[in-house]
Amino acid sequence: MSDFLSQWLPTMIAMVLTGAFAGILAGLLGVGGGIVIVPVLFFVLQHFGISAATAMLVATATSLLVIVPTSISSVRAHHKRGNVDWALLKRWWPFMVVGVIAGSALALKVKGEVTSAVFGVVALLVAANMLFRAKAAPIAQQLPGMAGQGLMAGTIGFFSVMMGVGGGTIGVPLLNACNYPPHRAVGTASCFGLLISIPGAAAMLLAETPADAPQGMIGMVNLPGFLLIVPLTVLLAPVGAWIGSKLEPVMLKRVFAIFLCISGGRMLMQVFA
Repeated sequence: MSDFLSQWLPTMIAMVLTGAFAGILAGLLGVGGGIVIVPVLFFVLQHFGISAATAMLVATATSLLVIVPTSISSVRAHHKRGNVDWALLKRWWPFMVVGVIAGSALALKVKGEVTSAVFGVVALLVAANMLFRAKAAPIAQQLPGMAGQGLMAGTIGFFSVMMGVGGGTIGVPLLNACNYPPHRAVGTASCFGLLISIPGAAAMLLAETPADAPQGMIGMVNLPGFLLIVPLTVLLAPVGAWIGSKLEPVMLKRVFAIFLCISGGRMLMQVFA
């Protein structure tokens, strides 16, 4: 019993804390789980003695597997409301999958510090977009031609899988910048999450486990983390939503932007320190 507690208890505590915090934040701020799970799990794992490089790989891989069931639920809900652009998905999915494969291969080849730097930079860009471009006019009046759209899709897949996030973090701002209807952008981006998470998680499950990874690993994915984070995020997201309903929406966006700035900034400080 003592061996079980010493080996498994720190991992279980880390995953419970991550799932609870991610669920509340996701409900509070109305964001996808990955952009919350990855930084929270990254810092929590380090608190329990995992190296920063391994913590980032485990965080992104576990987040990708968590996104699979949550994306399925999200796609069904948005499809019922008619907010999924299936024609766009038919054009984009091959380019996005190619981007996901390339991003997964690079993430597994380079050290965790590189993926930390990617997450940090993109998190700061997303935060800046939320703070300074919330009411800004679109950059373009419509989506570009097929070559431009293919580049957009590949970029979303490439960086999202390296960060361990669904398609909304990068996809929604890019679509909005092209004057795409906001609700359609969110609904269609929920499908991006499936295109990103399924091949990305599969690659991470087949990868070699780092020597200093926590207990319960399959490849780069922490199985106890997946099993604990999914139900806790589902259970506690309504709590976060209830808290959010009592607060000012503009303030919530600023709070989330600050959260991203702190998380992204700390990741970059660890990389370049």
